[in-house]
Amino acid sequence: MASAGPKQPNLDSVTTINRDGSHYVLHPADVSGRFTKYRRLFGTLLLAVYVLLPWIPINGAPAVFLDVENRRFHIIGLTLIPQDLWVMFFAITGLGFALFCVTALLGRLWCGWACPYTVFLEHVFRRIERLIDGDGPARRLLDAAPWTRVKIIKRVIKQSLYVISAALIAHVFMSYFVSLERLYSYVKEGPMAHATVFTFVTVLTGILWFSFSMFREQFCILMCPYGRLQSALTDDDTIIIGYDELRGEPRGPKGKTSGACIDCRRCITVCPTGIDIRNGLQLECIGCSACIDACDAIMDKVDQPRGLIRYDSLNGLTKKKKRILRPRIFAYMALAVLGLGVLTVIASTRARPYTAEFSRMRGAPYYVDGSMVRNHFQFRILNKRNQPAKITVELLNAPKGFALSAGSEAIEIPALGETKRTAVVIVPHADYTGRCEIEFLIRAEPGDVQFVETIPFLGPDPRTLQSPESH
Repeated sequence: MASAGPKQPNLDSVTTINRDGSHYVLHPADVSGRFTKYRRLFGTLLLAVYVLLPWIPINGAPAVFLDVENRRFHIIGLTLIPQDLWVMFFAITGLGFALFCVTALLGRLWCGWACPYTVFLEHVFRRIERLIDGDGPARRLLDAAPWTRVKIIKRVIKQSLYVISAALIAHVFMSYFVSLERLYSYVKEGPMAHATVFTFVTVLTGILWFSFSMFREQFCILMCPYGRLQSALTDDDTIIIGYDELRGEPRGPKGKTSGACIDCRRCITVCPTGIDIRNGLQLECIGCSACIDACDAIMDKVDQPRGLIRYDSLNGLTKKKKRILRPRIFAYMALAVLGLGVLTVIASTRARPYTAEFSRMRGAPYYVDGSMVRNHFQFRILNKRNQPAKITVELLNAPKGFALSAGSEAIEIPALGETKRTAVVIVPHADYTGRCEIEFLIRAEPGDVQFVETIPFLGPDPRTLQSPESH
């Protein structure tokens, strides 16, 4: 449903939903200012990171490459296999509580500045819309105008650019799961040769087009769970975007009231979710700072100090004592440090490009024959690199008499491959003194990587080996 004119926001209903449940289409006006400039620069940086991560090689793999087909997950130089994915619990926990900490300190800064949905909507699709249809007032007039040749051409051009942008975003997203080289070959070979990938990209393109062309801010208001958490994570000391009611009221035309607010409604016309920030902190506010730049520009024109709408806490806006560090900040910070700290420790031990697993072979735990006690082990070595590797296995600091009789030869492992081998450890009866721990030293090339795996060596009671019956 197109809107013929601006709608008056209130606290009783969501601006973007009409009384009959239809969508009230917002046309936020463009704005310029210091926060808008910083936000666009930051948004451009995030878009560049999103596009470039699949292109940047680290340890022979893209910076972020979730290779589901081969069950290898490359994340900023760390290669994980399915058995390692439990470490993601600590990543999600640490990052989650870090976000809680940021929210408790700075409100919905994530939503307005770094959320992928906001970044794509504000810095890609709304840029296209303003380029084709003009600023907010021009878009409202175009919506209300009859279907003329000019309007049809503009709509076709705009929607075509939307579809192209959505398709590009979908293909970049797919490149996180299929290497760029393979994705390019899929495109050249045609859709029917790789129907699953083609269907996924097509469906994702359609979802993105619908979301950014029609659904827009409704996702943030109706579907995003993060906005619902805001009231639980923030308090009166959280830095939010707020209106200084003590300074602004009573509002009215310049010279006819003592308040600084001249009721120009500029803060409403630039809001991407259609709220009136002067009504206080609201669920729909994503903290984008557009109203701050809009109000500052008006204050400059009427020779008033900036900051009528600003980043401040509710206590700061009402001239009460402000606190930055509060118990909830320390709690969220401690949990974030705990999660990320554990992740760092685990990642430092799991970051090696080779993984080895040693286990005892099925059957008897040990064998006694002739003058020897034998243990049979099986080891599995995984090469996480995109190049062949050469592995050698030997005993490290073994007790007297212990020797590796099989499995000590050099092993060739292909790129991103694995191998299973048998290792037999023997010890003469005379040198066997009972159960002990033995260490296997694994050497890997290239990279001159060394790591140790420990496993117990089992055998009978040593006293039975010295009796004649044992032979």
